[in-house]
Amino acid sequence: MVFKKMLSAFGVGGPSVDTVLTNPNTRPGLTLDGQVNLVGGDAEAAIEQVVIGLVTRVEVEGHDTEYAGTMEFHRMAVSGSLVLAPKQQLSIPFQLPVPWETPITDVYGQRLHGMTMGLRTELAIARAVDKSDLDQVAVHPLPVHERILEAFQRLGFRFKHADLERGHIRGVQQTLPFYQEIEFFASPQYASTIREVELTFVTSQRGVEVILECDKRGGFLSAGHDAFGRYQVAHTDADRVDWAQVVDGWLRETTSRYGSLRSQYGPSHGHGHSRGHGMGGMVAGAALGVAGGMIAGEMIEDAFEGDFGDFGGDE
Repeated sequence: MVFKKMLSAFGVGGPSVDTVLTNPNTRPGLTLDGQVNLVGGDAEAAIEQVVIGLVTRVEVEGHDTEYAGTMEFHRMAVSGSLVLAPKQQLSIPFQLPVPWETPITDVYGQRLHGMTMGLRTELAIARAVDKSDLDQVAVHPLPVHERILEAFQRLGFRFKHADLERGHIRGVQQTLPFYQEIEFFASPQYASTIREVELTFVTSQRGVEVILECDKRGGFLSAGHDAFGRYQVAHTDADRVDWAQVVDGWLRETTSRYGSLRSQYGPSHGHGHSRGHGMGGMVAGAALGVAGGMIAGEMIEDAFEGDFGDFGGDE
């Protein structure tokens, strides 16, 4: 019996947890619904709490290094303390609100290359190893996001890659400790002035702040540089305008107004990106103590099964 108690203390023969999502597909501002299914182990178990949290992969830049880590950015307790009898089965339903700023992972049913998202369930067991479960989640665009992404495609831009950068964009109201960059190769009609464009959505209940970073080509006597533009869009505008025309206007304005934007945001500082500057001077240094710690980079990929696919290919 002593040996069995020791095994139990190490989580062997202890309770198990399995979370089932009613639907793993959601959108910013909606909910993820499901239930946490607990099954008791060989002995009675005192569970301190059951917590669910959204986790994703975030790029983090140090002074000379860049690495990816897994961050939990939104969590909710679905149960307080309870006692689970041996072999007892218990289901706890939940509705997790999805933050408005949650990054988009899927467009037209395809995973954006570079994005991961999961719902982690943690079972905190008194005096024992915590149990956990990870379920893949797909976050689809809201109508206004979809129209802007469609506009880039209609203008001939090709999707390259998406990732999350740790930090805050200066002057933008942000609630999460990272922002998403969706990168496109420039289409032929813009290729003489732009190499690539990075698109960032910072979404709220009212609408979306759209941040563009254009990697401009150098001219005969000038070096290439990054040009920034910021635009406010209401959710209600989704079906009211010709988005290809709007995005074309944004791009032309952004690339022609480099001087004033540069003074507004401060100069760009390179920070280890292979593509050069990233968000550069727009990004304020983020304190490392923000909610949700980082854990080893590969853990989230190991926990998800299968390939995430690709949206539009990667060069």
